[in-house]
Amino acid sequence: MNPGAWLIFIAAALLEVGGDAVIRCGLRNRSAAWILIGGGTLALYGLVVNSVKWDFSRLLGVYVGFFAALSILFGRFVFREPVPAATWLGLALIILGGLIIQLSH
Repeated sequence: MNPGAWLIFIAAALLEVGGDAVIRCGLRNRSAAWILIGGGTLALYGLVVNSVKWDFSRLLGVYVGFFAALSILFGRFVFREPVPAATWLGLALIILGGLIIQLSH
């Protein structure tokens, strides 16, 4: 995978996790504005992640590893949630699956 694709995946994962986090905050604070901003961010994520010209199944199969990693890091550092060892193990398996999908093509 070329470096540009990695940057696109990182940007897409940040947009997706960030959009979800903004919606979560909007729901907790009952703020329609934050929910709409989060929804717009998620729409932008969809545009960014699909800018990579791959088969859809391969694209999202590899991307899931980026999303999972950033989700766990957001939970840990943004929402201050503890991350159990089983979650880290699960993340390792997800990333391994993404690598298998990437290297099998």
